[in-house]
Amino acid sequence: MLENADLGFIDKLVAEAFHQEGPGRPPRKPLGVFKAHLAKRFLGIRGIRELERRLWSDSRLRQLCDLEAEEPAYGRTILSRFPMRIGVERLQQIIDHILKGLKKVGLVEGENVAMDASFIKAYSRIDMRTRLGCSDPDARIGRSWRGYGLGYNLHLSVDADAELPVAFTTTPANIRDIHEAPNLLKATRRKLPRGVKHLTADRGYSSDPFRAEVRRRGIEPIIPYRINQHKGEKGLLRIDRRFKPHGPTRLKRLYRKRSAIERVFSRLKEQLSLRNHKVRGLVNITLHVQLCLIGMLLNAQAAINANKPSKTLSLTYYAN
Repeated sequence: MLENADLGFIDKLVAEAFHQEGPGRPPRKPLGVFKAHLAKRFLGIRGIRELERRLWSDSRLRQLCDLEAEEPAYGRTILSRFPMRIGVERLQQIIDHILKGLKKVGLVEGENVAMDASFIKAYSRIDMRTRLGCSDPDARIGRSWRGYGLGYNLHLSVDADAELPVAFTTTPANIRDIHEAPNLLKATRRKLPRGVKHLTADRGYSSDPFRAEVRRRGIEPIIPYRINQHKGEKGLLRIDRRFKPHGPTRLKRLYRKRSAIERVFSRLKEQLSLRNHKVRGLVNITLHVQLCLIGMLLNAQAAINANKPSKTLSLTYYAN
């Protein structure tokens, strides 16, 4: 993947975060450390200590991360400080640059966009007196995949046809999907200023003001109405208790594209270690999410550059 991906822009951007001359110790190959963080997510390495051990013992991983035969591995201090040193803005520039290239080759067209949120469990236990995280005060209690839990929400929009991320926001878990939806919509429109025809989301986004905001931007909302909304009105898309859609055939066909975002979340969690982390704080969670998204986008870019378009969604192809 690293051989086929375009890393020139990334190399220049991450190098800017470190001093190149003057007093002080010279930096340890910023691009190599960046590659180590990508490998950490592709290989399911949870902690920095384990990553450091693997960099000492795994010759293949050392070669991937630009370490010479007799060169010491990147230390845990260098590895742990690297994401914060690079910062949210630079990582976002990397995401935007890769996404722009994928749009140029026609992989990401943005005609159909799906939107949803997913829970990320905090690396902390709950303080029962304050209902906050003992070691992570930014985390909040919110709805998770099993009732309620302490953590954060990743609000994500994806190209439903390419099944690749477009825009995201991260919030504490107590922020509801519909409350963050306008911010996510604005971020999506900045990445896809034209060409978006349909926005698909589940009934958690069913709100007349949000539908009006989507239509104002020239996009058709494909969002099912709740059972208590517009009672008796025909021609509306609705979902029953078994999650079966009812309504016009055209709307039901478009609503099927919403499943694309569920597959994207599944790949991020199971194959890029989104939920398998040891970071605390909203900023660190955002950095972790950005590195996971960069891994997914770089994988698609590498597959296109290698003339293997069928592997754009196979995150295990390069990791084996």
